[in-house]
Amino acid sequence: MKKTVLVFMALAAAVLAAQSPSTLTPEQTLERRGIGDLELSPDRARLVFTVTEPVKGSARQRNIWMLDLADSRVRQLTFSTKSDGSPRWAPDGRSIAFLSDRDGASQLYLLPMSGGEAEKITDRKESIGAFRWAPDGRHIALLMAEPKSDAQQKREKDKDDARVAEKDDRLARIWDVDVTSRAIRQVTTSHFRIGQIEFAPGGDRLIVAASPKPDEDRFNEAIFSVDLKDGRFTPIAAPRGPMGTMALSPDGGTIAYVCARVDGPEPHDLCLQPVAGGAMRNVTGTTVDRPVNQLKWIDGRSIAVGVARGFRTAIEVLAIADGRAEAIAGLTGTVSAYARTPDGTVAYVSETAVNAPELWIKPPAAAARAVTTFNERWSSRTVVAPEFVKYKSADGTEIEAALLQPSALSPKPYPAVILVHGGPTGRWADTFEPWGQLLAARGYAVLYPNVRGSTGYGQRFVEMNRADWGGGDFKDVMAGADWLVARGIADPNRLGIGGWSYGGYMAAWAVTQTPRFKAAVSGAPVIDMASEFGTENGSAYDEWFYGTPYEKLDGFIRSSPMTFVKNVKTPTLLLQGEDDTTDPIGQSQQFYRGLKRYGVESDLVLYPREPHGLREEKHLIDRLTRILTWYDRYLKQAATSPTPQR
Repeated sequence: MKKTVLVFMALAAAVLAAQSPSTLTPEQTLERRGIGDLELSPDRARLVFTVTEPVKGSARQRNIWMLDLADSRVRQLTFSTKSDGSPRWAPDGRSIAFLSDRDGASQLYLLPMSGGEAEKITDRKESIGAFRWAPDGRHIALLMAEPKSDAQQKREKDKDDARVAEKDDRLARIWDVDVTSRAIRQVTTSHFRIGQIEFAPGGDRLIVAASPKPDEDRFNEAIFSVDLKDGRFTPIAAPRGPMGTMALSPDGGTIAYVCARVDGPEPHDLCLQPVAGGAMRNVTGTTVDRPVNQLKWIDGRSIAVGVARGFRTAIEVLAIADGRAEAIAGLTGTVSAYARTPDGTVAYVSETAVNAPELWIKPPAAAARAVTTFNERWSSRTVVAPEFVKYKSADGTEIEAALLQPSALSPKPYPAVILVHGGPTGRWADTFEPWGQLLAARGYAVLYPNVRGSTGYGQRFVEMNRADWGGGDFKDVMAGADWLVARGIADPNRLGIGGWSYGGYMAAWAVTQTPRFKAAVSGAPVIDMASEFGTENGSAYDEWFYGTPYEKLDGFIRSSPMTFVKNVKTPTLLLQGEDDTTDPIGQSQQFYRGLKRYGVESDLVLYPREPHGLREEKHLIDRLTRILTWYDRYLKQAATSPTPQR
């Protein structure tokens, strides 16, 4: 182990020494500020939003800011050293409620717009999740778990804390807070897993998305009305498959929500559901056929949505009568959040692979302009603009990809790395991605293919790898490798592959199927699909692709990298968060043991406390440094060969 550490440190030092002063570093990739939580005031004259600082240690400081739309003046409203978020205007516009963990567990605060400090509205040991203002502004509904009993607290203190899975889980309930008196009242006691809440116009009930069978690992979330007096759940609709964000129409008569086209694998289309009951109507399945999100009603006849189209995101206005969509013209970059005023002015957060996020304003009859400079420092960083390309896969399917090429001073062909996104129902977008930018800065070509199964290309494209992981999607990856080599961009003897989650799966799968890749990095992968089923959160997602291993084991075995680990020759770096419940630690451990059994050069790096996505500063830097060192070690020194190995 000491020898391995010393080798890594020496290689890392060599990587750093070879850099020019302007070369992007792992530390610099963490500098960017995030912007989100856009919320228009009731009079549509002001906009509140959050700014999240770069991670320091294990935390990210976040505060609330406000934009005056008339003069584009921006000012900071909260100055906490912790995290303030989810700002929501009171119906009269005189105050903002928000959540903050400045005193421990996340609690509800009220900030008067007339000036003064924020007041703490709730004071509980349990963290608060979502909350919504009642239409009259006198009370607020929120989601929070029931407090632990004295007996529970004593048992935990005494380490007598055995827990029955699921039966002892503390699910969030609905509570109601009187804004004036601060009195809090529990509304629901039923064993529902509640995800979303919205007030009906009368203020006496909530429209909620909730699972009535939270212990059942299936897509069973449904829509209910909840009476605030007695906490009674009244069914409205039971969508087939998973559902996403919902929004209530201005008159309270219609629920818009993101629905599944069929029964999965994830929400894709915009559906409308009458609150009074009756049939649901899919509005965008035959007209837009792209994933929608960020639903915002404009009036009773139209609704604005974010639409994922390949590598880009558009904000489009839908006519709910026939599903016709018209994109809002003039929005720059990839839009991650937006708000639209009645006159058509759009405030939005935009970024690209090169430009860091900023808040922009697009008036109806003028060009868009940035109104913040939170990431001004980033403009001095040297990053590579992607080229968006298309190539044909083995069966003729067209694949869109983004290509990063290093400086023109670097001689071709380059060492090249193919990076695969997570999901598989995910996508690469025109946003900053640190692995590839760091590699491109060091002389690598990097290809980001949106292989079949990716979102942003229609439901049929999503379904093309159902029960076929490692099949057509893998051929899409290999066609990308062939495309790079045929155009003289990539050295065929210096090809690498990498990715996280499903991308980690694809990296692991690739090295079990071909020796063409000379280095692989697999982060938080799926390795043994049968052993993962039921041990990870969200097995219903896997069930959509393959059924269950209890009844259809063959497919799980056929598509698992573990089945073919004895074929691997490629040096493979495995990266894994120890507290990952999406792709648990055992997945990486299994593959690592198999690689070692067959004498494959491999390292398994474990990150304590980390979930599926790493969060801590030192871990994020360590991961990027190890990735660079691994590829340099196995790709930079390989001899160039004119003939690719198959």
